[in-house]
Amino acid sequence: MIETDSILLKASELKIKRQPFALATVVRCESPTSAKPGAKALVFESGEIQGWIGGGCAQPAVIATVKKSLKDGQGRLIRVSPDKGTLVDDGIISFGMNCLSGGTLDIFIDPVIPKPTLLIIGAAPSAQALSILAHRTGFEVTAMFPGANKELYPDAIEVIDGLDASALKYSNPPFVVVATQGKGDEDGLKQALATNSEFIGFIASERKAKKVKVSLIESGNDKNKVDAILSPIGIEIGAITPEEIALSVVAELVKANRGLAASASSVAEVTAEEKATVEEKATAEEKTAEEAPSCCGSMGKDTVS
Repeated sequence: MIETDSILLKASELKIKRQPFALATVVRCESPTSAKPGAKALVFESGEIQGWIGGGCAQPAVIATVKKSLKDGQGRLIRVSPDKGTLVDDGIISFGMNCLSGGTLDIFIDPVIPKPTLLIIGAAPSAQALSILAHRTGFEVTAMFPGANKELYPDAIEVIDGLDASALKYSNPPFVVVATQGKGDEDGLKQALATNSEFIGFIASERKAKKVKVSLIESGNDKNKVDAILSPIGIEIGAITPEEIALSVVAELVKANRGLAASASSVAEVTAEEKATVEEKATAEEKTAEEAPSCCGSMGKDTVS
């Protein structure tokens, strides 16, 4: 229990730091296995494992599954057993093992991905509507402009009365939408550029956006960064009202957050490449299994720091 408590404490710290990871938990086993039901580990996209959920037989399958779950946010239940091949049955992804230790492990992979952050600069009605819709679709919203208050943005986690991007503290650059509606457009966009965000949108007509961009470039701002500002922003739905505009913008934000190409991913989907990777790693580790009683038989160096 001490190890489990340490892992859960570490998981809480990672959440605060907004670092993505997956919590892998052994939910069932058939002997012989070194990991027992309830055993947990933190697994990162890099392949690093902190904790113990089994040795070389289980780890390749866990790592491959974690990488996929961190991409699409879907939890997955996997089974690692002596049965050869990779199959999907009743929502369980079954991985065959090539090492000699035997035993079966069922492991649940629970991805923990920080919510995307959205900075809204401006006080236009569409900005206020955007704050509400973005919050309800899973974004952590910060609002910033002179005179900003919680009354205008009740769903924002932070409201900054002013126009100073240096006051913001993000572990990663946020999505940024400028909705100044003619009141400090250039100042708002300059602050947006200061965030180094890869996604900056400007709610404005195409004609107005072109004029503002020219002015920004003439005043010394990086041309490539200015040209990358999305404007008009929002998926085309014929939006007219502030709420409709906000809806179209949120749709584009969601699309960008999902990787620009919204594609449906099956909860149990494992690509052929991932299967090959698992099988190659397990085969490579079979030699180690021949030289030891069990490749899952020792705790190794996978500890929580």
